[in-house]
Amino acid sequence: MDISSTGLRVLRQIAESGSFTAAATRLGYTQSAVSRQAASLERSAGTALFERRPDGVRLTPAGLTLLRHARTILDCLTAAERDLTGTVSRTEPVRLGLFLSAGAALLPPSLARLAATDPQITVTTSEGTTPTLVRALRAGSIDLAVLTSRPPHRPLDGESPRLHVETVTDTELVVAVPSTGDFAGRTAAHVDELVDAPWIATPASDSEPLLGVWPGLPGRPHIVHCARDWLTKLQLVAGGFGVTTVPSRLSPMLPSGVSLLHVEGAPPEIRRVLVARLPGRPTPAITAVTRAICSTA
Repeated sequence: MDISSTGLRVLRQIAESGSFTAAATRLGYTQSAVSRQAASLERSAGTALFERRPDGVRLTPAGLTLLRHARTILDCLTAAERDLTGTVSRTEPVRLGLFLSAGAALLPPSLARLAATDPQITVTTSEGTTPTLVRALRAGSIDLAVLTSRPPHRPLDGESPRLHVETVTDTELVVAVPSTGDFAGRTAAHVDELVDAPWIATPASDSEPLLGVWPGLPGRPHIVHCARDWLTKLQLVAGGFGVTTVPSRLSPMLPSGVSLLHVEGAPPEIRRVLVARLPGRPTPAITAVTRAICSTA
């Protein structure tokens, strides 16, 4: 096969982003350039590598096989570049992905522990939803991911082999409300009282879940604000502009003017926090980061 490193990088980015358009944006290419690279890869491989679906692009079994080798090849090219330029790393890098509310609760204490126990490890982080981070793991763009799962806790994706997963902790989903107004002084609310509440949610797409709205809410939610940043969402709540869901473990980080309500009249919503990585023997650095995250939960 005559495959370029550019083609392998395009393959990896398509696998991570789930579409040609998003891959082009992240790589700084035009969509037509990404499409040409994808077509060239398939010609060289002699088989279909991409499955075009209504909700985006997924790799075929042959594409996943090539991706597995692409990760190794691209890592070797990066190492060769360091050797040739004399920029030998004195640290052990770990690329960590976290779901959108995990950073505030888990990241600072985990990094503090690592600084004390394993100062040679350098952690770089990125945020995303659980589906996005699973794709990034499969693509080799991150080494480790802190993810969330809801009962019945099925496998994180349908690909094989399955990701290696460790449970960090379970946390209850609650509703953040203004400390003044309709819910002032209360610690619980019936789910029916939340039907007409103004919700602050994270924007959704075909492949991503709607975050910030109570999952068992009867009826269509009234969404008044959309924001991905948790500080923005909670400050909007503090200002009396709406309500949003949060994991209960975020309670120590709530701004003034925000209270938490348990939801009655509906099954409790328990979220499991997980650490996931590709199967196989992890590096000592990945093991150390996993240990730090699990010990600070």
